[in-house]
Amino acid sequence: MADTEPFYIYFYSGHKGQFGHEFFRFEIDEKGRLSYANDSKYRRDSLIEKSLKLSPTMLNEIKRIVEDSEIMNESDDKWPRRDDVNGRINLEIIIGKRKINFETAKISSLSDIVDTRDPEGLRVLYYLIQDFKCLIMSLISLHFKIKPIA
Repeated sequence: MADTEPFYIYFYSGHKGQFGHEFFRFEIDEKGRLSYANDSKYRRDSLIEKSLKLSPTMLNEIKRIVEDSEIMNESDDKWPRRDDVNGRINLEIIIGKRKINFETAKISSLSDIVDTRDPEGLRVLYYLIQDFKCLIMSLISLHFKIKPIA
């Protein structure tokens, strides 16, 4: 994983429902720019957008997480198609010359994938997404903390 190789991650999970278009989205580029957006109309919340710069060490850790997940070896051919009612997931990753661009129905829990044609591939996707969400939310929380930790 050379530092000069192309690197990009785009993730989107969203749906249009009772409260309008609600989504969680983030994007990371090879320069370490992390852009985050979360729009929930529940309880009249509004769009939250944050952007920050990741260190080279953090960028390398994110690349390691992607590599260790083996998501780059998966295919979405047998995954459920997007569902405009229940939502969709998009995941695009570029590492060097390898690229994936997946789109599938929104996964709310592991029980959603049990009876699919590719439960193992969707399990890999599900756990990678959970890792990403935890990491991104932790980074956003730490970076934009109002009161510094003493």
